[in-house]
Amino acid sequence: MKAWRVEAIGDPAGLRFVDVPTPTPAADEYLVKVEAAGLNFLDTLLVEGRYQVRPALPFTPGMEVVGTVVGGPEAGLRVAAATPSGRFGGFAQYALVPRAEAVVLEPDVPPGVALALRGNYPTALYALRHAGRLAADETLLVHAGAGGVGSAAVQLGKAMGARVIATAGSDSKRELCRALGADAVVDYGDAGWVDAVRALAPRGVDLVFDPVGGEVGAQSARCLGFGARLLVVGFAGGTLTQLPANRLLLANASAIGVLWGEVRKREPALASRLAQEIRDWWREGRLHPLEATAFDFVRLPEALAALAQRRTCGKAILAMSPMSPTERAGSNSLA
Repeated sequence: MKAWRVEAIGDPAGLRFVDVPTPTPAADEYLVKVEAAGLNFLDTLLVEGRYQVRPALPFTPGMEVVGTVVGGPEAGLRVAAATPSGRFGGFAQYALVPRAEAVVLEPDVPPGVALALRGNYPTALYALRHAGRLAADETLLVHAGAGGVGSAAVQLGKAMGARVIATAGSDSKRELCRALGADAVVDYGDAGWVDAVRALAPRGVDLVFDPVGGEVGAQSARCLGFGARLLVVGFAGGTLTQLPANRLLLANASAIGVLWGEVRKREPALASRLAQEIRDWWREGRLHPLEATAFDFVRLPEALAALAQRRTCGKAILAMSPMSPTERAGSNSLA
């Protein structure tokens, strides 16, 4: 089979597209013919050797897939699933997935929607409800509101009765945030974005949802109201957040880390309930994931560069077979 391989830690441009043996599933795994793989900022860190898990070289990155089960009594079943923890392997024509992680999909669910509902939306729901204790009528600040997990947080925040202020780095992305239901939008690339947020929330915001990190995360502490919570969801900006502890002290505020993978591992029953709740809301028409940003399988290095530079909207995916012009026109494609 064809697969993308990391043979040396470094720039994603150094990834190699090679022939490798098709993997053999263990008793608790499915072999899946991959239809699409989710692109995540974690993948860029993994390729560059900056993630906390470092698989032995060479390895195939990719942490989540949509595809069809091959072999066994469940052959033909369409599923969305994470790849084995620490082993990855999603950026290939075939991938292994734990049976316990597989979510059965209807044939007509778009792969981008399936992956967003599997990961982005449960992450946001856990963050807002369980970690952030968001209450109706509170003010929620969501960074990167047009991104995969940010767009989920905007929609869920509104569904939970919050006033939502979203930030995004371009006019088109800010327009998407408005379409998702954000009450106000701010350009976090503007040097005065903190003042803009404080003008919208003079007493400070109650909850910050931050998947960007770096200076954006650090400056977010200036937006906190008394007793507020700051959720550290990721570092898509490329650098860790150096939080000013004095800001937390003055606001009697707290910073809380959110890592959905650890929730799934340590509290599987809770993770399963939240994921089912998200799927139910989607079927009821209460959630509307943004159209995925899709890239052809053969253009993974470009896809990871676009993700790192925050040039994608909604869920970013790698389509394993080349998209036709019609399919590309119907996606939010940068390929």
